[in-house]
Amino acid sequence: MFWICLVLGAVAGTLSGLFGLGGGVLIVPALVVIFHWAHFPSELAIHMAMGTSLATIIFTASSSTYGHYKQGSVDWKIVWQLTTGIVIGAFSGSWLAHFINGRWLEWAFGVYLILIALKMLFAHQQVSNRSMPSIWVTNCVGIFIGFKSAIFGVGGGTVTVPFLNYFGQPMKRAAGISAACGLPIAISGTLGYLFAGSQHDILPQWSVGYVYLPAWLGIILTSSIFARFGAKLSHIWSQQRLQRLFAILLFAIAAKIFIA
Repeated sequence: MFWICLVLGAVAGTLSGLFGLGGGVLIVPALVVIFHWAHFPSELAIHMAMGTSLATIIFTASSSTYGHYKQGSVDWKIVWQLTTGIVIGAFSGSWLAHFINGRWLEWAFGVYLILIALKMLFAHQQVSNRSMPSIWVTNCVGIFIGFKSAIFGVGGGTVTVPFLNYFGQPMKRAAGISAACGLPIAISGTLGYLFAGSQHDILPQWSVGYVYLPAWLGIILTSSIFARFGAKLSHIWSQQRLQRLFAILLFAIAAKIFIA
């Protein structure tokens, strides 16, 4: 399992740097398959995958943020405006996930992947001339971003980037801000999964709450390095072509979830 997670971390880290997504959209379904293969209790596999994914994003988001910062694409003022709401939403979402049936959560995640894939295939990024909204609006948006991200164990890029585009932030800057927002999402969400998982008495060995340490270690050893690599690629490659290829991968992952 450890060696598989090293490869998974490299791929997820690259995607994180490219799109500001946090890598969880790949890490969560991959870990679900790995945990089922390792005979984890079926009702815990998705919760363990989401908790572990968020714990890895702490490192991936940090590395990705540094890469974007070096490229001059992180607006810290906007990051701080979103952070309070993100922290509240992420902790609440991770705690609520504990009470949702594992199979229902897997299906919900499958639908979420399909929606992301459709958006990547058909949506066109349009940057407007609108100025950023009031702090109250950004806090409310932050709560939604944090809640959605934590309950699915992913970064907030799928909401953060379109929101920032709508209010005048170009794609590269939006990806940088989104990557930076992934850090409070991951920290708050991980704490929620740690506390919620500690209430369970059938956790696998080497687990801390809903975080499985061997998988977490394997992923972070490579994801942080490749997140910086992905951040550099985001300023070089055509993102439209990459998004289409990634969308096809998401459709395949969603199909696997539904037919499992």
